[in-house]
Amino acid sequence: MKRWILFILLSFIISFSFVPQSYAVQDPLSVPNNKFGIHILFDSELSNAAKLVNSNGGDWGYVTIPIQTGDKDIVKWQNFMDQCRQLHVIPIIRLATEGDYFNTQVWNVPTYDDIIDFANFLNSLQWPTKNHYVIIYNEVNRGDEWGGAVDPNAYASLLDYAVKEFKFVNTDFFVISAGLDNAAPSQPPQYMNEYTYMQEMNQAVPGIFGEIDGLASHSYPNPGFRQPPSSLGHTSIDSFSYEQQYAQELGGKKLPVFITETGWSNQTLSDSTIASYYQQAFSQVWDDPSIVAVTPFLLSANQGSFVKFSFLKSDGSPTQEYQMFQSLPKVKGQPIVESSEVLAASVANQTKPVVKFFSNVSGNNNYGELKNNTKAVLKWLFHL
Repeated sequence: MKRWILFILLSFIISFSFVPQSYAVQDPLSVPNNKFGIHILFDSELSNAAKLVNSNGGDWGYVTIPIQTGDKDIVKWQNFMDQCRQLHVIPIIRLATEGDYFNTQVWNVPTYDDIIDFANFLNSLQWPTKNHYVIIYNEVNRGDEWGGAVDPNAYASLLDYAVKEFKFVNTDFFVISAGLDNAAPSQPPQYMNEYTYMQEMNQAVPGIFGEIDGLASHSYPNPGFRQPPSSLGHTSIDSFSYEQQYAQELGGKKLPVFITETGWSNQTLSDSTIASYYQQAFSQVWDDPSIVAVTPFLLSANQGSFVKFSFLKSDGSPTQEYQMFQSLPKVKGQPIVESSEVLAASVANQTKPVVKFFSNVSGNNNYGELKNNTKAVLKWLFHL
């Protein structure tokens, strides 16, 4: 009898692995949307972030937060998702690798296995909203963000793989491409101009920008993080519009924009000037209807190179730009919220392994791989 049960289960798994999957996410701009957000580095900052992004009439604002390869703690991240639900905050999760052990100046190049593990892990969490926003890595047109040398061909292939893997495990994943450094010069292998990088991505995987759901942008006021909002161009706070237009030319689709990093440096500008710049930016530039979220970098930094962007002072008190951001009028967002109850208590008492199931990527399946992966699934299910 046990053999028959295993045979039926095995047949089901194999047949399911070849069922075409439909890619279905909710258009975040089809409902009232509170585009205000903030970038945080630690889950412990969520409560303070919510007070900022949902201030002055706002509800369901955004936070962008990175998750590193070695940080797949299911209790920690389920608690984070539960808090997002309670505080009415929409999370944007940015995938990140670890620093290179032998070269602390660069981030490791992600692997296809990393994508599979992230897809399975993030799908094991109960998200607060239907759309599960995931950004596939960061500023990949910089060598220090990609193992020391830029490689648009490799990133395009990885992004293509990520779209298929994440959509395969759950069609609610809303896959967003990496925000690019809008000021990077054409100096390979250390740097590559973002438009050259996008072009080479499309050459490697034709139509790649038509596959993704959204476009991340790092619309910093360059050069020097100090230009006024009125200074528009390819390296300005308006760089998102040029990136969006070029992505549409390459992929045939106008992508919604997520400005996940932006901000002015307080090393060269006064707090009062930065505050006025934010007011102008939201009213004159970031009022574009195709923008889903603007999450300036950064809520809090006490030391290091990020201090110049921090919305909070070292003692935790708000800067003038924080106060301006807080005072700007916002709307009550109405995203589609997952209807099931929060399972934080039960999840906290479970340890769910991250299992590498079979891949649904064309060209990567063969009988040997499928057989080995099926064995892993059966072993995981029945403790064989």
